Amino acid sequence: MPVTHFGAPCCAPRVIARARWPRVISALAVAALAVTVSVPATAQIAAPAPALSLAAALRLAEDRSYALLAQDAAASAAREQAIAARQLPDPSLRLSTNNLPIEGANRFSVTSEPMTLRSVSVAQTFTREDKRLARSVRYGREAEAAQAMRAAQLAALRRNTALAWFDRHYQQQLVELLGRQRDEASLQIEAAEAAYRGGHGAQADVFLARSDVARIEDRLREAHALVANTIQTLERWVGDQGAAPLGAAPTLTFTRFDDSALEARIDRHPEIALMASKEAVAQAEAEVARRARRADWTVDLTYSQRADTFGDVISIGVSIPLQWDQARRQNRELAATLARAEQARREREEATLERVAEAQRWRVTWRSNLTRLEDFDRTLIPLTAERTHAALAGYRGGSVPLSGVLDARRMELDTRIERLRIEMQTAALWAQLEFLLLDETLGTIPEARTPMGEATNTVEIQQ
Repeated sequence: MPVTHFGAPCCAPRVIARARWPRVISALAVAALAVTVSVPATAQIAAPAPALSLAAALRLAEDRSYALLAQDAAASAAREQAIAARQLPDPSLRLSTNNLPIEGANRFSVTSEPMTLRSVSVAQTFTREDKRLARSVRYGREAEAAQAMRAAQLAALRRNTALAWFDRHYQQQLVELLGRQRDEASLQIEAAEAAYRGGHGAQADVFLARSDVARIEDRLREAHALVANTIQTLERWVGDQGAAPLGAAPTLTFTRFDDSALEARIDRHPEIALMASKEAVAQAEAEVARRARRADWTVDLTYSQRADTFGDVISIGVSIPLQWDQARRQNRELAATLARAEQARREREEATLERVAEAQRWRVTWRSNLTRLEDFDRTLIPLTAERTHAALAGYRGGSVPLSGVLDARRMELDTRIERLRIEMQTAALWAQLEFLLLDETLGTIPEARTPMGEATNTVEIQQ
């Protein structure tokens, strides 16, 4: 048997190696088990974020709004002022020394002269109750105006959030549409190159197909930039959730707005309600000015102490402001407040006419766009798709040049983009109408639906 340098058999290392194999296998099994156990946890951590629906976006925007909290604080401040305004003014305390000598042997002595008085006086202004009530009502109207401002800001918040949500939704649809068109145009490059190599086509067709793909890719890069901008805009309202995947869009064929009852419910329009509350504040200020024409009385009670050899005395006084020129002062102030109240009323009436007409224009355009979308789905898009199919068939048969195929595809793409633009405009009008009237509750967003205008036609090009 061969012997190693150390006197051990030469096969000993093999025995030792065989002894190590079970330990290696056990270690590998433990590592594999650890990887298997860690995979679900990793998958759970990397789980995609839930889809952001329009209703969820509206709730997030409302929860994150500081403007609503600011108006709540303004309303609370006005209500506190209303309570304080109904109270009488605080009495005033006055300490004084009267007839103090400053010359002679008794100078600066408060006990030597019989005319020197050390006085304590209390004065109270008695504001009329009707005047205090008018001031309290005015602050109450300011609280209502703050609540109207909050409701108007809530309606604007929902409207802006919905517009941002729709903007991102349709920009993503545009990216998907351009991506499909780019893939189809890339197949046309392969077809043109194959035809050129086979001697059936010109090299100019290859460059024409490549330029068409480059044009689509340029539009695609622009669309990606717009998507990034829309995400930033949506994050302004909903925070980090603005980058989450979007849920299905609500149906655009129904809205809670009813134009037949708009004039009867126009007072629930955010802007009109806010102007009505400001008009009420102006009327309350006019009532305060009317009550101010009657002056307040102030009663003063003074207790005076004299030297020890003389008796103490008291004084009672009443002061009344002399409104000797009411015609040119108090009456003018009342006339000014009445004019401001009239101004607020006329502005509200003018805004009412404008908002009714504006809402009716929105509804007419919204209905017209819904009809146009149906025409696109029923007629225009199928026709452009059939034209693309016919141009491809003619190109395969040699009767139609490649430029004819590219023109047909370009027209189909432009038609689909135009339809997407109309649907985006329709969604914006829907958001304006859906959140037109004040509603503190979110209500029910119409059921989600499959995105309108989703491409159902894929043109395949065979080499």
